[in-house]
Amino acid sequence: MEAPAWFLSFAPIGALYVTTLCLRLLSYLALCLRRPKDLRRSYGSWAVITGPTSGLGRSMARELAGLGLNLVLVGRDPAKLRVLSDAITRSHGIETKTVVFDLSLVSTAQGDEAMQRLREAVDGLDVGVLVNNAAVAKPGAMFLHEAGVEPLMRIVRVNLLALTQVTAAVLPGMVARGRGAVVNIGSGSSLALPSFPLFSVYVATKRYVAAFSRSLYAEYKSKGIDVQCQAPFLLNTNMISSAVRGSFFPVFVVTPDACARAAVRWIGHGGPLCVPNIAHRFQWWISGFAPEVLLDAYRLAQHLQQRAVFSFLRERPEGRGKKQVQENGLTSYHC
Repeated sequence: MEAPAWFLSFAPIGALYVTTLCLRLLSYLALCLRRPKDLRRSYGSWAVITGPTSGLGRSMARELAGLGLNLVLVGRDPAKLRVLSDAITRSHGIETKTVVFDLSLVSTAQGDEAMQRLREAVDGLDVGVLVNNAAVAKPGAMFLHEAGVEPLMRIVRVNLLALTQVTAAVLPGMVARGRGAVVNIGSGSSLALPSFPLFSVYVATKRYVAAFSRSLYAEYKSKGIDVQCQAPFLLNTNMISSAVRGSFFPVFVVTPDACARAAVRWIGHGGPLCVPNIAHRFQWWISGFAPEVLLDAYRLAQHLQQRAVFSFLRERPEGRGKKQVQENGLTSYHC
């Protein structure tokens, strides 16, 4: 039985679409094989990293230290910053500075004081790389009307306002030296998916990161500064629950160390928006085949399951549920 003429007329369009996706995948593979930049020589001898004491931020700090870059570590916990700083100094023989800065206090009097400390810390340093890694996804899977205003505003302050202010504090030195790289950690949830229900504020801030990076890329490329939004998908950190982790193929849930190795290799390559890890890139590629209505329905169903788990744990006797939530990372999500 022959296919109808109207069906055959769409065949070239489908072939063109598949060909385009395959060419994108091949171009990505070609970039994976190229030689990474010497970051210290290309950009400068210091790197600034926010949120460096756990997860991807800690792995990025170790990876950059391994390449010989000195580090300015920006985080809210002085004890954890000190432990990380000492460990990196011992293992890599580099210089480190720490700046205690609770980024959720940005645009307050305390936040202004911390921002001034950061400016003083980087003053006179040859800062070549800035990694805006710090992010918040708490309170987790909730309808907007269920979440308190303050937790939602904390997401906005950390993911959006603090990232903007830290970038504005470091960029002038890069402009004066005529070189530098700004790496803003985005999210695959805002890149490959049409929606991210029950995490609406989180995903909206991550879309800001992508748009902000794209415009800065155009603004500063001629000044010798590479600006890039790197968008990981699922990472095996405390921002992803064990329930979520188990619902995906293990190959798609990448360790922070593996993601950081790929991320550092991609600095200065791949344009203003990239997905460095090949497993994550494959997730992005295959998501392009699914209709948006199916992606919306699937993601909503997944997040409703998470919401049910969160509610169950919160209703447990005082202490037990809270402790389990913290241990399993069930108050937040990273994608």
